[in-house]
Amino acid sequence: MHTTVTPFTLLPWKEGKRPGVRSGWRGVSPEFGEVTLTCPLPRTAPNAVVSEARGGLIPTATFEARGIHTDTLRLPTLNRATLRVGDRLVSMSRNRWGATLEQRALLLRIAGDHFRLAALGARGYVLTRAADAEDPGVAVTVRESGRGTGRRLSVQVGGRAEGGDLALALIFAGVDRSALTRVGAVRSGVRRVAELWAEANS
Repeated sequence: MHTTVTPFTLLPWKEGKRPGVRSGWRGVSPEFGEVTLTCPLPRTAPNAVVSEARGGLIPTATFEARGIHTDTLRLPTLNRATLRVGDRLVSMSRNRWGATLEQRALLLRIAGDHFRLAALGARGYVLTRAADAEDPGVAVTVRESGRGTGRRLSVQVGGRAEGGDLALALIFAGVDRSALTRVGAVRSGVRRVAELWAEANS
């Protein structure tokens, strides 16, 4: 069901004690109900870090990164990652050598729909679903603001969205997206060299 989405806000949350502490973002969309983003989920397996978006009328989305490098990560990265929305696997590709934010955008495909995730700097991004013969497409913009306990995650939707669009957009608030920016890409490259060295010597 495609519908107009009222702008809404997610607030940070945290509960439990180490090592099972859970934290992330939580809020209510008037159209899709309460949404909870856990980033990351408590670790249940070695060499894996997973973030999850679920709740209300959206399908559950998970973003999982695997490898020895994940043991030191706070959030899953775009490297060696698997993304699922509901029971569907989402294919991902990107131009690691792109010079601009648009050139570095992450391209996604789920069933017959094509998406583009582009950074809007370090604290925001936009997910765009391409138009087709039956639908004019949609753009979901997610921006983080504030510091500490005053942090907020604002979500605005242009066009008519369905639950899968929202789930796909929100899961990336629980992902290290730094590789989508040029400065972040340099840092990611340095980290990637360190990861490969660690794996080669493990």
